[in-house]
Order: sequence, then structure tokens, then C-alpha cells
Amino acid sequence: MTGLICAAGIDVGRDYLDFAVAPEGRGGRVRNEPSGIAALVRRLRQAGVTRVALEAIGPYAERLLQALAGAGIAVGAVDPRRIKAWRIAEGRRAKNDRLDAALIARFALLMPDIVRPVPDRESRAIRALSARRRQIVEMIAMEKTRLKQALEPEMADSHRKLIAQLGEERERIEAELDGRLRAAGHGTKLALLQSAPGVGPAVAVTLVADLPELGHLDRRALASLAGLAPQISQSGITQGRASIAGGRPCVRSAMYLAALTAVRIDERYKSEYQAMRQAGKPAKVALIAIARKLLIALSAIVKQDRPWQASHDQIP
Repeated sequence: MTGLICAAGIDVGRDYLDFAVAPEGRGGRVRNEPSGIAALVRRLRQAGVTRVALEAIGPYAERLLQALAGAGIAVGAVDPRRIKAWRIAEGRRAKNDRLDAALIARFALLMPDIVRPVPDRESRAIRALSARRRQIVEMIAMEKTRLKQALEPEMADSHRKLIAQLGEERERIEAELDGRLRAAGHGTKLALLQSAPGVGPAVAVTLVADLPELGHLDRRALASLAGLAPQISQSGITQGRASIAGGRPCVRSAMYLAALTAVRIDERYKSEYQAMRQAGKPAKVALIAIARKLLIALSAIVKQDRPWQASHDQIP
């Protein structure tokens, strides 16, 4: 069955795209610009490629992803750690762009799970606005820290002015983000999410913009995608310790903040949190567990298209 599939791997750089086709092994290089991308897509189609993999690093692959999707070629942006593990599994040490492309092609040939839908232009714009909002919030927090440490009045005044400017830009970004989300038909979803305890406008916007799979995946896949699934590491008689890893950091952070609020204002989550603490669970572990429960409940809200109800079986 594998022999009937033709896959390609692409090593993406700022200036060049190195590619290889598996199982035949042919490859080449084109410039990472519209004409080069168009030529690459033609060559892949002529070779009968049905699946393409590339490493999910940086913004240099955006035009390529759109071109591949537009040509009807299934594509997946793969976690670089999986590619590195594949190189180790093959026992290879040599590394350059051409060898990396061939390695990724062999990976794509045997890993059908890499294929993911490519976001459309509006979805990418919404995610970019959401990311920019987070960056501005972080810059404001850093400036506030510097303000506390400023000894000279002139420096303190500079920090205050910049904080005010950043605040205005954050409000502008938030307004544009909210407008785009509502124009895309997400107004109802935003309202439904905010009916749950601990979920305010910022958390709701993050979930809609950065976790579009909400309401469409099972609880395990959703928790893993959000970076809230415990990953056990155990061998022999050694008792492993589960920890969270991977996923989308922005979603994990948003749900952690939502859990902090939920355990204060919602009696059921508060009692569950206290029970875990009394059982000896560290505070962060208990909060992550609450965040995971809340995320699954929010997914049920979206799937059922009904607002939060404390007595509803949405709560896991």
C-alpha cells in the first residue's frame, strides 16, 4: 500500500525551498518566492505527489502552504521534534538542507497523520491579530515592571507614556479582532463561551481564534492540542511523574487563567480544587486539572450550542 503513495518533504528556508520526493528519491531547490513556489507545485504534481510534509518553524512557509492547498495537495506542518526523532531512528547524523528534505519526504511517506487543513486567509489574519494582542499585553507588563524600577522622574514619565500608547494599540487590536470574529460568524460562540465561569472576553477570543477545533474533537485530543494532557514517563519499577507538554501555549495559558478564576467563583470547581489539594496535589497540578475539565465543558457548550448551566452535564 505504501508503494502506491508518492510523498514529498520540503526544507523551508528564508531564501530557498529544498525538496525531495519519496520513494523515488529525486529532489531539487527553488527560490522561496512566488515564481519558485509555482514551479515547485508544478513539479510535485507532475511527480504524482499526494502528500507533503514540512517542518512547522517560522513564517517562511505561509505562501507555500497556501499554494499546496490550492493545488489540492495534502500538506502537514510537522513538529520539528518528530523530524529530529525520525533522524535518530534512521541512525543518521549528516545534516544539510538537501538531506533534511529527503528525510522529511521519507517521514511523510509513512506518516499519514501529518495532514492538517490549511487555514484560510481570514483565519490566518484572526490568529495574527490574536498573537499581536498577546505581544502587546506582554510589552505592557514589562514596561510596568520597568516603571516600578525607574528612579529618575524623566524615565518614569517615558514608561508611563509608552504604557499609554501600548494600551491604545491594544484596544485598537482588540476592536479589530472582535469585529473580524463577529464578521466571520463567531459572535454566538463568543457569547456561549463567556457564559461559563472564569471565561471572560480575552479567554473567549483566544479559544475562538487559536483553538478552532473546539467542539469538534474528543476530550483526549482536545486536551492534548491545548497542552493540558498529562504525559506519563515511566520505566520498569521507576514511578514516572506525569507532566504537561506540547500543545498550543497561548491556549494553555488562557485556560490556566480561566481555572484560577473558576475555582474562586464556582462552587463545584472550588470544591474539586480543594479536594485535590487536600489529597496532596500541588496547587498548579490541581489548577491544570480544573483547566482541563473546564476546557472539555466549553467544548460541550460549543458542540451543543447551549450556554453554561451549573446543573448541566457539560461539567465533566
